[in-house]
Amino acid sequence: MNTGEALPGTGGMKRRLGVSDAVVIGLGSMIGAGIFAALGPAAGAAGSGLLLALALAAVVAYCNATSSARLAALHPQSGGTYVYGRERLGDFWGYLAGWAFVVGKTASCAAMALTVGAYLWPGQTHAVAVAAVVALTAVNYAGVQKSALLTRVVVAVVLAVLAAVVVTALTSAGADAARLDIGSDATAGGVLQAAGLLFFAFAGYARIATLGEEVHDPARTIPRAIPIALGITLAVYAAVAVAVLTVLGTGGLAGAGAPLSDAARAAGADWLVPVVRVGGAVAALGSLLALILGVSRTTLAMARDRHLPHALSAIHPRFGVPHRAELAVGTVVALLAATTDVRGAIGFSSFGVLAYYAIANACAWSLAEEEGRPGRLVPAVGLAGCAALAFALPLNTVISGTAVLILGAAIYGLRQVRYDGADH
Repeated sequence: MNTGEALPGTGGMKRRLGVSDAVVIGLGSMIGAGIFAALGPAAGAAGSGLLLALALAAVVAYCNATSSARLAALHPQSGGTYVYGRERLGDFWGYLAGWAFVVGKTASCAAMALTVGAYLWPGQTHAVAVAAVVALTAVNYAGVQKSALLTRVVVAVVLAVLAAVVVTALTSAGADAARLDIGSDATAGGVLQAAGLLFFAFAGYARIATLGEEVHDPARTIPRAIPIALGITLAVYAAVAVAVLTVLGTGGLAGAGAPLSDAARAAGADWLVPVVRVGGAVAALGSLLALILGVSRTTLAMARDRHLPHALSAIHPRFGVPHRAELAVGTVVALLAATTDVRGAIGFSSFGVLAYYAIANACAWSLAEEEGRPGRLVPAVGLAGCAALAFALPLNTVISGTAVLILGAAIYGLRQVRYDGADH
């Protein structure tokens, strides 16, 4: 780890992180509960093209992360594409990115809550999901945040569980490599739709792009760390997908509510089932805690800029947290967890986040060469990939996602009319 130099203007923050540190942080952000939830819906869409869809999702994620990294170096403020869009493309595009992020990540919260229910108590998925949201909203309200140590513990648990599933499935008597049969019944539309759903499992890679103030030689370190972290994550996910497919087959995986638990049972390892259930629940709870925290903070930032009701910007005098934003987010997530299914929540989440990164890639395209613009192919592929995956998602998801974006744009327009009228 390189102690590096203090960064001027950041209160003495030092550039301590090297490539390996950035890779570990990226892995901690990506390898989580997404793989426990997204494989089933993706298999239902792609059939034997599941692995192709996984690779496609990783390519789009790489382009998004690379574009975001270059933008983060120029605009180190917190807010991500909410800031980049405003600075590069105009206030509306920054607002729309923030709106898409809040909408998409709120759906992610619901998906993680439902994953907790699916692994802990399959017969009461929705009730457990709502209880998890209420409990973690209370934890965040009290100002208790997920620590770096807890993050490492969660990642270690998840990796151990995934490794156990892979080894058990591939060495079981029920493993059958013929079930892979890559691409035999896949369609282009199915692979694209599955890639859009699997994109959910790569969520978190942008954490690497925001390390500009903390890494040694960020212009060199971050572009090296991103493909390494994504490559490792892809390898882990591919190993899990292959292992699960060899014991469940495409049909069994597509119909599985808790795919990794079902795979352990199909492999004849009943002793592993409760371990996988606990591991999946721990991973989902960790992700849910971080997601509620992140969405409430973005809601706070947008409320301060009056893009959302200004009342949501209130800070609790005792706990020092945006309590109204947290309660609002928790309420919406609890309603979604009570009324949606995992596939719907994952699809809606992916649509919102893909819209967010489409704007990030458009921002990266606007960079001049002297501003560190990535090769033109990166933001072009990223933008086209985000659009293709978003509109390949299930039709009901595309319709509802588009409607929510239009609603956001309408709210922005009404707000502008109101303020323009006030000025006159």
